[in-house]
Amino acid sequence: MSEQTQRLEAARARFRPIFDEIATGTITREQNHELPHAEVDALRDAGFGRVRLSIDDGGFGLDWPSFADLLIELAAADSNLPQIFRGHIAYVEHVLAAAPSARRSRWLRRIADGELIGNAWSETGAAAVGTSETRVTRRADGTWRVDGRKFYTTGSIFAEWIDATVDLDGAPATAIIRRHQDGVSVSNDWDGFGQPLTGTGTAVFADASVDDDDVEPFASRFPFQTAVYQLTLLSVLAGIAAAIEHDTVDQVRARTRVYSHGSAGRVADDPQVLQIVGELTATSATARALVLDVARAVQHAADVLGTPETEDAVVTAELRSSQAQIVLTDLVPRAASRLFDTLGASAVRSGTALDRHWRNARTVSSHNPWIFKARQLGDHAVNGRTPEFVWAVGEGTSVSEDASVGEDSRSLATS
Repeated sequence: MSEQTQRLEAARARFRPIFDEIATGTITREQNHELPHAEVDALRDAGFGRVRLSIDDGGFGLDWPSFADLLIELAAADSNLPQIFRGHIAYVEHVLAAAPSARRSRWLRRIADGELIGNAWSETGAAAVGTSETRVTRRADGTWRVDGRKFYTTGSIFAEWIDATVDLDGAPATAIIRRHQDGVSVSNDWDGFGQPLTGTGTAVFADASVDDDDVEPFASRFPFQTAVYQLTLLSVLAGIAAAIEHDTVDQVRARTRVYSHGSAGRVADDPQVLQIVGELTATSATARALVLDVARAVQHAADVLGTPETEDAVVTAELRSSQAQIVLTDLVPRAASRLFDTLGASAVRSGTALDRHWRNARTVSSHNPWIFKARQLGDHAVNGRTPEFVWAVGEGTSVSEDASVGEDSRSLATS
């Protein structure tokens, strides 16, 4: 058994009882719209936020394939929870990728101590694509202040820190803002029909303070971050596919009522039903395989960071994540609908909550629309053009104006 396999098995032994406990309350939480504060705290206390840290730094030393394996398992228990940790996961990688410094050491300690980082990159409203209305400026005493409003602030309501994109003298930057301070408010006003408990609501900053060295140019972010953000969502989709398989098998095994025009005297023996169940198992296995493939590409990008191989590794990781997104955006919501073909009308009653799988998968699949990525992948395959891997969202301008917006001047989104 390899050292990495041993580490993964130790992490599974630590987290599986928590995952199992989380799974027992998933339906009730979603039906009652109860944010999973206790569940996030249980994961935090067990060290889930530090699994990517080295053992010397207080973590579990998991590589990306091992971590993705855990994320899939957590998503199968409750698909909201890995998405809650998405901003934290990306910021941890930003810290790991940074050169040694006092700031890096300070953040490694914070992460090892269980402090969590939420996300606040996207804005609604009239801001033009390529701009941010959230700004960081200097006060008269020289300290930084942040003012603005963000939406899609996934995980921030559970976190100690908020990773926000900001405008700094007309250039894109990031600010890591302490959540519990005067001048910061986070609301649970996310009203999506899926992933309803991710805390993806509004954050408002009004003369909020930020430490001097926690304001950085956006260009300093690690180069494969888009693949990391997407990998987390892909893990969510793979976890949903696993939950679909599990729930369908359980329902089919337990079902005693049959149709007069069915194909067997017992649902569990009906060949048409079993065919669909087989298709669902194939979707689950395919989703997991694709996620682990992307995780291996991300790990390679992390391993060669700062070497001549960096650019090729980053491009490969980004392309793999886009390809997997295109496939799973089709397969997983379709599986969430097909499961009902194995059951009767009783399966659509609200108490079963089986509809949550489609709602959650469709919501996750709506992030970073796959249609644009498919076009870019085709352009790369046919014309050799490397896609842009950092995107902006905002009020539209003309096509010619959009085409002239450079990467360094765009506002950024992870929604």
